[in-house]
Amino acid sequence: MNKIEILNFNHYFKYYLILLGFCALTALNYKYNIGNDSTISEWIINYQGGFIRRGLLGEIAFKLALLFDLSLRKVIFYMQSISYLFLLFLNFIFFTKFRQNIFTLFVIFTPIFILYPVAEIEVLARKEVFMYIFFLGLFFISTVKDLKKNSFLNIYIIFICPIVCLIYEQFILFFPFILVYLIFEKNIKDLISFFRLLLNFIPSILIVSYFLFKPITYLQHELMKKSLLEYFNEKCYMSCELLFGNDITKFSDLLLYIYGASSFKEISIWIFRYIIIFLIGFFPLLMMIFHSKIKKETILTNFYKLNLISIFTILFILILPLFIFGSDWGRWVGMMISFSIYLYFFLIYKGHISVNYKKLIKSFSFLKNKKKIIIFIFVIFSFGWNQKTSISGDIATNPLWKVPYNTLKKNFNFGSKRYFQDSPLIKWHKKYIE
Repeated sequence: MNKIEILNFNHYFKYYLILLGFCALTALNYKYNIGNDSTISEWIINYQGGFIRRGLLGEIAFKLALLFDLSLRKVIFYMQSISYLFLLFLNFIFFTKFRQNIFTLFVIFTPIFILYPVAEIEVLARKEVFMYIFFLGLFFISTVKDLKKNSFLNIYIIFICPIVCLIYEQFILFFPFILVYLIFEKNIKDLISFFRLLLNFIPSILIVSYFLFKPITYLQHELMKKSLLEYFNEKCYMSCELLFGNDITKFSDLLLYIYGASSFKEISIWIFRYIIIFLIGFFPLLMMIFHSKIKKETILTNFYKLNLISIFTILFILILPLFIFGSDWGRWVGMMISFSIYLYFFLIYKGHISVNYKKLIKSFSFLKNKKKIIIFIFVIFSFGWNQKTSISGDIATNPLWKVPYNTLKKNFNFGSKRYFQDSPLIKWHKKYIE
């Protein structure tokens, strides 16, 4: 490990994402008719009872289902599949713009990032997909040649960001990631320019504030439930049902619902577990951040005297409310790592930061010329574990085996006692050959 080797990344990454896409579509196709799946329940929230938070996608699905005389779940399956595959496509375009090496490879293949939604299908195609698509959109706008980037970036923030907030209002907690990138990209050096930049977020902040101070009423919730039952014989359950009770304006009730039935020992175990998940899952990225230096002077370095470590520390702290008022800690960690990795690679690609690979290599000098050990560590780290969705869930193991196995099992009844009788290949043989 005495030098940085540029890897033949693009070719293998393409097939990796294709595999994840196939596994994801299989899981979504299997899941969309399950009556107690939160992946669907989050998408059936709609505006039939009034203008409420998280209702935009559900309303679109509702109208499309009526227009084309389809089941609501089928429409949601199509929308989830398209959005998730589009995100994988954006990931491919984004990461193949970089010359990858062993350090960046560990960052990209951390199991709490791209692999996580497929390994833990309870998270697959949840609404944070649109947050990632939006954030990657910032990068692609800023890399288009012969474009008035500042104007287009402003328009993008003003008009598209509120739409994402209508889909998932918790997106507001990740605005600081967007802000940091824009500060570097627009070369913001003074307070006046900084406050002008903040004005772009006002429409989004107003929308989130509206939902905060005017939460869904009991009547609105009942009308929405009635519409689902009347038009699609669909019950409002899980995420849809909890929309009325889990209101952030009811702080004490929300905390009691999440933590009230748990002992101090249980909560301590959860906190300890996720600290370990953070330290291990973020370790490659944190090492690269530690050995990176800001090249461009901005208001963050001149006025606030922040370095890259300080910037990311503040960004992490600002997301902590998610962990306090929500129980899907696995999802929150996935969101944190996703935005952190995207932002870090944004800054590298645009030349705003540089990485001191000499010091980074020196930190791992004990692995010099030990390629087999490095490969073994990479496989165990990247494909040997992942976090669960719920706060109380233990660590999942061996997604390298479980993900393809479960995909084969769903497609071909692989591994079951009736495999040979129920296999599609056997059925085809009986129908057309025998």
